[in-house]
Amino acid sequence: MLTVDGIAVDAEHLPQASGSSRLAVVVAHGFSGALERPAVRRAARELSAYGGVVTFSFRGHGRSGGRSTVGDLEVLDLDAAVRWARELGYERVATVGFSMGGSVVLRHAGGARTRHGVPAEPAAVDGVVAVSSPARWYYRGTAPMRRLHWAVTRPSGRLVTRFGLRTRIHPEDWDPVPASPVESVAAIAPTPLLIVHGDRDAYFPLDHPHSLAEAAGEGAAELWIERGFGHAENAADAALLGRIGDWLTARVCHDGRRHDG
Repeated sequence: MLTVDGIAVDAEHLPQASGSSRLAVVVAHGFSGALERPAVRRAARELSAYGGVVTFSFRGHGRSGGRSTVGDLEVLDLDAAVRWARELGYERVATVGFSMGGSVVLRHAGGARTRHGVPAEPAAVDGVVAVSSPARWYYRGTAPMRRLHWAVTRPSGRLVTRFGLRTRIHPEDWDPVPASPVESVAAIAPTPLLIVHGDRDAYFPLDHPHSLAEAAGEGAAELWIERGFGHAENAADAALLGRIGDWLTARVCHDGRRHDG
């Protein structure tokens, strides 16, 4: 799969486990994840009960080319995956993103531009689910986020991340700074939007999901605060993924509307 800026992105298609749903779910992993990671495989398997699933590795992750920009140019990777799902023949496509991937699905659906721009007509989505997403950039209020900033901004951190996590990070700072998720989310309506966050998230406290839901506008987003849930795909169990699949079925497949964005 090739992005509009020429990055080769590793991607896979998992057909629906049974049945013939018109829905494709595009799964966007968190920072340092990849399509071959067990947590991403588990999410794909669980969601395949509700439709076909497209998984991919963001640039700089796994077997994909390029280097990670930690949420900026990754919008182009997601756009390529959504377009591929359309080419596979799916009538409706929903995006489900975790952590960094959550910020990317929000920015993509909200039409946020990257420093290299986005296609003149970004690929339409019919539903958006953001799990454990940050609301704003440069957050350093928790120890895990302080470690992540060290990994991204310091040469020694990027070296550790490259060999320890198979994640290659672009050394340049953002210029300009891309629109944040909270700045992008208001443009998603009327596409159905679900924001999921755990009350035990060690990375982003609860003001992040509440800020996103408020910025989306009254009635534009459904917010789930999950008791005992930690962070992103590694903490998402079968029960939570099944409830997300049920939400997609109810809001994207059975509401009788097409959301073209």
